[in-house]
Amino acid sequence: MNNTSTAATSALAIVSAIAATPTAEAQPAQVTDLIAKIKSTDDKVRGPAWQAAGPLGAPAVKPLVALMADSDYEIARSAKRALWKVVRHAGRPAQSAKAKAVVAELLLLLGSSAVPVQREILWMLSELSGDEAVPPIAALLGNVDVREDARCALQRIPGPKSLEALKAALGTVPEEFKYALADSLRARGETVSGYPTKKLTPTKQTSVQAAS
Repeated sequence: MNNTSTAATSALAIVSAIAATPTAEAQPAQVTDLIAKIKSTDDKVRGPAWQAAGPLGAPAVKPLVALMADSDYEIARSAKRALWKVVRHAGRPAQSAKAKAVVAELLLLLGSSAVPVQREILWMLSELSGDEAVPPIAALLGNVDVREDARCALQRIPGPKSLEALKAALGTVPEEFKYALADSLRARGETVSGYPTKKLTPTKQTSVQAAS
């Protein structure tokens, strides 16, 4: 049996064990086991572990977020991959309770995480969250390190509340960032004047007029 087959078999075994648990969410021992395996220096241990992390749900979010800042690149990357598995598993149809639980955990950690981790959390929230995530995400539009990710997250979250947050920010953010916000508003079907799309603004002398 080759390494790929071995890893796939191991991942399937882990998923099966989780599925056999009578409760809807992971038990503490399962999360502890996941983290221990992701910290392993053996790819044959670490790989199947993150691949099978999806069903662990909200209890796995906080330890995985912490591990995403690990100094070992492979461990941090595996933790990030595991958390994305959790997010996408929770985002399946008819899983709204699991999705809300994962979103709640992500929101608790959004403000206190390192910048690279904040960026990942923002994109995860853009896939799972709704109105409940709009205020904390909108608050980050004033943070130059993550404002672009926050803008994109708000653009992707459906509903009038995220749209209103983008509109409100257009009047408060620095001038250079208003062009990006205007692009998000146009993507949401709004008409915005005064801040043309940068990609369509000529950089050389031309008779072509900039798009509004």
